[in-house]
Amino acid sequence: MRRLACWAVALLMATASSAAQAADEVLRICLDENLPPLSVHHRGKPGSGFDVLLGQAIADRLGKKLEIQWFESKLDEDSSPALEANALLSDGRCSLVASYAFTQDGLVAPGVKTAKLPDFDGATRDDRRRRIPLGALTPSKPYMFSTLTVVLGPDAKQRQIRDIGDLAGLRLAIESGTLADAILMTFDKGRLIDDITHLIPARDDLLGALEQGKFDATLLDSRRFDAYRAAHPDSKLAPSGYSYPIGVNRGYVGLSSSADLLASVDRVLADLHASGTLTDLARSAGLTYLPPREPVILGDAFQKIIRSGAR
Repeated sequence: MRRLACWAVALLMATASSAAQAADEVLRICLDENLPPLSVHHRGKPGSGFDVLLGQAIADRLGKKLEIQWFESKLDEDSSPALEANALLSDGRCSLVASYAFTQDGLVAPGVKTAKLPDFDGATRDDRRRRIPLGALTPSKPYMFSTLTVVLGPDAKQRQIRDIGDLAGLRLAIESGTLADAILMTFDKGRLIDDITHLIPARDDLLGALEQGKFDATLLDSRRFDAYRAAHPDSKLAPSGYSYPIGVNRGYVGLSSSADLLASVDRVLADLHASGTLTDLARSAGLTYLPPREPVILGDAFQKIIRSGAR
């Protein structure tokens, strides 16, 4: 009887050890399913985008198998990107969340003890009801810089844009309530106000209106323009080449308990940057790539710009 008990204990220990070893051989990353060209997933089709390519490159160099946990971000008053990422990590859905914006607000200790999970691939009804005890977030080194760019319509594509002030006299369209709205409206004490038409996000087609020649220019997330051009290869819209000087670095975020993994990922990211691989992966995904900038973590820089007149 004692021999049987010892055999059972040994079997359980071996099973647990095998499970831990199998888990250690997998790099599981959470990706937003609708964030082109960073990450895109349609059910029944393989995922695509810069973060898919980057995740695979990192997994290969770490000798691990890449597994992706796709999720859908639908923000409401009870949630935020920081809480969603924390809930996914704290529930063990993944070890890393990709393309996380490095802001002070997004990396401080959460102000609540629990949060709901975002909808994710494979979620059950119970998953949608649960609240997850949260941990502490720790960032990797950043791997890209995200900011706003000026996009020019067909009638203004020859216009040279070196600064926001060069937009004066153009018919400007902007989505209400966005950061771009605040920047343009406050520039040089409101010098551009009379040139601006406000559109309603999710209702009006900003880039479509620009394409039709109803407006001359807009200011928006460069990633969004990349996605538009990929979906409209015959577009007559033109990139201005101008990037707003303040933006946010993006990288991976994990729990503080994943410090060893984050350190390994940082070493790989440094190698990929030095070899130019990050730029190559971005080009393959159709992403306008900008390398990380100081400060690594964004504080209240946008508020200072807006208060000073966005100059």
